Amino acid sequence: MRLVCFILIAFMLVPLLHAEERPGTSAVASADQANGLQSSARNNAVLDVTPGSPVLKNRDFYDQSGILHPFVRMPRYVLADQRRIWTSPFHTSRSDIKWWILMGGATGALIAADKSIETNPPRANNTFVSVSTGASRVGAAYTLIPVSAAFYFLGSGTHDEPMRETGLLSFETLIDTAITGEVLKMVAGRARPYQNDGKGRFEDNPSGRWSSGFPSGHAMSTWALASIVAHEYPRHRLVPLAAYGLALTVSVARVGARQHFPSDVVAGSAIGWFIGDFVYARRHNRELAGRRNVAETILEHIRIGGV
Repeated sequence: MRLVCFILIAFMLVPLLHAEERPGTSAVASADQANGLQSSARNNAVLDVTPGSPVLKNRDFYDQSGILHPFVRMPRYVLADQRRIWTSPFHTSRSDIKWWILMGGATGALIAADKSIETNPPRANNTFVSVSTGASRVGAAYTLIPVSAAFYFLGSGTHDEPMRETGLLSFETLIDTAITGEVLKMVAGRARPYQNDGKGRFEDNPSGRWSSGFPSGHAMSTWALASIVAHEYPRHRLVPLAAYGLALTVSVARVGARQHFPSDVVAGSAIGWFIGDFVYARRHNRELAGRRNVAETILEHIRIGGV
C-alpha cells in the first residue's frame, strides 16, 4: 500500500523535476498579442495549454459539413489528448506546477486520513445511504452522455454554435476521463469502504482492479463535464454554480453511499476538472468568443440574488 501511494503521489509531483516552458509557448503568446488577442481569449483556462485544432471548426458552423461530421475527428483528438495527458508531467509549464502540488498534497493527506475518517463517520442510516446512492447516479455515464447529446443536438437544431461546441467538448472530455480513470483504477486496485473491513488498502480490491475505488469515476466525469460547461458560459453566474453544485453533490453522495473514501472523490474531482480545463483550452474555437446565442439570451433574464 505504501509503495503504491508513494508512486501515485510521486507521479503527481514529477513536474517539479521536469518543469520547463514548452517549446513554442512564447511564440504562440507573441502571435496572440500581435493579433490583439487578450488573455481572456485564451479560453479562460487555468492550465497553460497551447491551443490545438478546435473540436468545432468554422466550416462546421450551421451544419455546413453535416451534423455528424465533427464526430469523425474525435477519435484522433482523443488519441492526441491521451498522449498529452500521460506525458503532461514532462512538459508542464512552471506556472502549472502549483496545481500538481496542491492536487498531490491534498490527495496524499487524505489517503493517510481515510482510515480514521471511515472509522469515525457521521451517524448514518440506511435511508441516508439509499438517498446518497440515488443522488450519485447523476454522475453515471447513462446520465452524462444524454446531457452531452442534448447540448449538441439542441444546439444544432437552434443553430447555437457555442451550445454545439459544449456538446462536442463534453463528449471528448467524458471519453478522456473514462480512459484515464480506468488506467488509474487498474494501477491502484484500491478496496472500497465496504470491502476488507474498510481499511482502504491499495492493490487489495477483492472484486479485481477494474472495481478499484481510487479514483472515483463518478467524480471525475461529473467534474470534467462541469468544467466544460462552466468554461463555455463564464459570464452567467447561474451556470457555474449549477454545474459545480451538481458535481459537488455527486462527489459527496459517493462518500455517503460508502462507495468511496474522501481521497477517492477529491482525486477524481481534481483530475476530472483539470481534464475538462485541458480539453477546453485545447479544442475551444476562439471564433465563438462573444457570440450571442440562445442559451445566453435565456440566461440574461435569470438573476441570482439580484446580481
